[in-house]
Amino acid sequence: MTDHVHDLRSVREATDRLLTAVTKLDNASLAEESHLPGWSRGHILAHLARNADALVNVFEGRPMYASAEARDADIERDAGRPLEEHLADLRDSGARFLATTEHDQDWARTVELRNGVTDLAANVPFRRLVEVALHHVDLNIGYGLSDLPEEFTAREIAFLADRWSGRPEVPPVTLRTAAGSVWHTGGTEGTPVVLEGPEDELLGWLAGRGPRGARLSVVAGDGLPVLPPL
Repeated sequence: MTDHVHDLRSVREATDRLLTAVTKLDNASLAEESHLPGWSRGHILAHLARNADALVNVFEGRPMYASAEARDADIERDAGRPLEEHLADLRDSGARFLATTEHDQDWARTVELRNGVTDLAANVPFRRLVEVALHHVDLNIGYGLSDLPEEFTAREIAFLADRWSGRPEVPPVTLRTAAGSVWHTGGTEGTPVVLEGPEDELLGWLAGRGPRGARLSVVAGDGLPVLPPL
């Protein structure tokens, strides 16, 4: 069962790591390319701030974003700001998110996210953790998938494996580590594939990050499957 109190503590810790790292940047480096095509580091920071506010909307029963167009416009508007403005916005929006979670509420209720996706309120803190942790990697400032906490990596592999389960365009895939951890994903059609490697490489394939599974061993099957965009 999801422990939202534990996840909120992890959000605070991940946010602190992110802010500490971003503080070492300068205005010029914010305009440089991130690991996400078409986005600078400033785009990622703007997105993280607006995502925190969007999740406040979720908890308070409003649409997560006014529209997809408004979401994209807000990111473009804020991407080019100076470092100090980004840092202040990240701190303030993160504090607003955490303050909202401190209100008395039914954590077992269903809330609506983007594009009609629903989830339990108790799972929203982990979703915020995913945003902060993976986008820290995306900033391209020396923090990689292998630097993520082990607990987070294992949970995100399980989450993404479930997300790709039942997808007809993905063959049946077994993911495993040398230590014996195993996950299953994909659909039911096609030649089964077995991929083996360290957890950070498995996460990279599932999340479309880093070498995207290029370093994994294909133990069985027709090769490394290509996943649709997240």
